[in-house]
Amino acid sequence: MAILCAKCGNNPAAEALVFCGKCLKENLPEAEPIYRAAHRKSRRPLPEEPPAGSGVACRGCANYCRLGEGERGFCGLRQNRHGRLVHLAGTPRRGLAVWYHDPLPTNCVASWVCPAGSSSGYPQYSYSPAEETGYYNLAVFLGGCSYDCLFCQNRDYHRLATKLQPLATAEELAAAVTPQTACICFFGGDPSPQMPFALKSARLALQAAGKRILRICWETNGNISPRHLKTLAELSLATGGCVKFDLKAYDEGLHRSLTGVTNKHTLANFASLAGYFARRPDPPFLVASTLLIPGYVDSHEVGAIARFIAGLNPDIPYALLAFYPRHLMADLPFLSREEAERCLEAALAAGLRRVTIGNVHLLK
Repeated sequence: MAILCAKCGNNPAAEALVFCGKCLKENLPEAEPIYRAAHRKSRRPLPEEPPAGSGVACRGCANYCRLGEGERGFCGLRQNRHGRLVHLAGTPRRGLAVWYHDPLPTNCVASWVCPAGSSSGYPQYSYSPAEETGYYNLAVFLGGCSYDCLFCQNRDYHRLATKLQPLATAEELAAAVTPQTACICFFGGDPSPQMPFALKSARLALQAAGKRILRICWETNGNISPRHLKTLAELSLATGGCVKFDLKAYDEGLHRSLTGVTNKHTLANFASLAGYFARRPDPPFLVASTLLIPGYVDSHEVGAIARFIAGLNPDIPYALLAFYPRHLMADLPFLSREEAERCLEAALAAGLRRVTIGNVHLLK
């Protein structure tokens, strides 16, 4: 059961954070030791925050870790061994991943606008003028993440990153594609620490598919090394796939409290990819989503995110996702329908033209 904020006494707060989102933003120096302790608990045995010493530099994602001797990176997939950066997973040769075939249409955050779940993209990028019933998404769950969300909905990534198992080759992953596979979605965890592995797997799968429709999609926090952005974008553009950015929060202090990491790189990457949107508006190349967290990510935060998106292109689709209590924020309540509707109104008032509420079955 949620407690009330220790500062204002009005809004729900997770016990691990003590303060609600509004009070976190207004009292960051006071809140910092509290949220850092929460991330320390969440991260064990991996580093509490991206290492920033004077050791070996890693450019695997936008955290830009600097690893001391023997230290592992924030994602857990790199290590400094005798002054040399060792890639434990996420290289073109091998990745930390599991996968499965998910019948289409799935509950993907983009299903309302993508070729798998709508009329969008037919016939160039879709097998059906409606839902692609009878086809499958190859869902690739990547171990490791460049964030540490205290509300994480897919915590298994941490177990994989800690144990560094199971490992697979790009060839093994590509071989899982069948004639009924209409799309591949890389998610997790997050693709950001393992982009070389994911990109090679995607290329091999496309090569084997020939001229058959096979969309390449990404579901990411967006904290990706900019050197991979163009390649990622071109693969999705050419195949009818989409890039789905989960924009956790707009306020940097709140974002760091909730995820342990700045959102500066994510916002910059989103702005960069928005420049590709006009090249293929149907099906939409770029889709944004935000998890609506009671007491933390509210209509004010959604309004700020929506203004940012609308300033880039008001036609970028935006999905607002109902919260499910998990991980260190499992004591929060489910989201109310009234709050979800307030968030929807805030996004539309900010100028966005395509907004939806997802996971409506979770609303109370």
